[in-house]
Amino acid sequence: MTTSSRSSMETHPDILDMRRRHEMAERAATTSRAQTVETMALLTGLYLAASPWIAGFNGLTTLAVNNLILGIAYAVLMSGGFGRAYERTHSMAWACCALGAWTIIAPWAVAGDVSTTRSIVNNVIVGVIALLLAMAASAAARSSTSQSSSGTRGMPTP
Repeated sequence: MTTSSRSSMETHPDILDMRRRHEMAERAATTSRAQTVETMALLTGLYLAASPWIAGFNGLTTLAVNNLILGIAYAVLMSGGFGRAYERTHSMAWACCALGAWTIIAPWAVAGDVSTTRSIVNNVIVGVIALLLAMAASAAARSSTSQSSSGTRGMPTP
């Protein structure tokens, strides 16, 4: 019977790189800037979902349903609802940029006559805020990704 020296999975370069990226993502997610963006994005998404009833245009059913769905989707995507892998969830912030842009144009794009002053002002303000928060999260994801790619990729760390 022969014995072979097998290397442990703990020292595999991919495992070490994944562990390093996870630690870097944890450091990035615990910064006050990232926590502020996530909190503001969660509040923006929740407000967008409830805005038809808060701003008083809930009688406009197509826009009310549109805002409800967009608000929930925005809150889930931007608040890390798909896990704590910071660079992956915040790379999805580009999708939230599209949600913010759609929120701005929705009063004119959805079916029916829903373009009242109240709905337009509400959606434009919330859409701009959502778009800016999503761009801030995307920039944070880009900077954390560029920092990780400039490091010692695949090299074991002590």
